[in-house]
Parts: sequence; C-alpha cells; structure tokens
Amino acid sequence: MKLINAVCARIEELLKENLIDMSQLIEQSGIPQPTFATMKRNNTVKLSTVYGICEGLQITLKEFFNSPLFDRENIID
Repeated sequence: MKLINAVCARIEELLKENLIDMSQLIEQSGIPQPTFATMKRNNTVKLSTVYGICEGLQITLKEFFNSPLFDRENIID
C-alpha cells in the first residue's frame, strides 16, 4: 500500500475509535476540508497535516504511526 493510503486508512481507524466523523475531526483539528480532498487527489500529505490531525484527536505522532499499516513490509512507496 502507498504511504498516503496508509495515512488515510489510519485516519479512518482513528475516527472509528474516537466515535467521530470527518466533519468533527475537521472542526477539532482546524484543518480545512479542502486539505483532506487535496491530500487524496494529489496522493500526498504533509507532516504538518498529520500533526494537526493528531492535535485534534489529542494523540501523539507516535500514536498515529503506531499501527501495522506503517510496517515496512506494508508500504510500497
């Protein structure tokens, strides 16, 4: 899986774990909705965006990336 797909999948996991939807994440993180659309469309994500997501979810970057999705054998970038 590409790194961007792993990031998007992890966001979905965290939304489910926290029982919130994307609009709530947008509000909590302060990241504009177009940023999420651009992320998927351009297949790229900035670390600052991931950090903002983490802030909105009140987790660390370490917690965000602590998922089998990011294991070396799962990323084919």
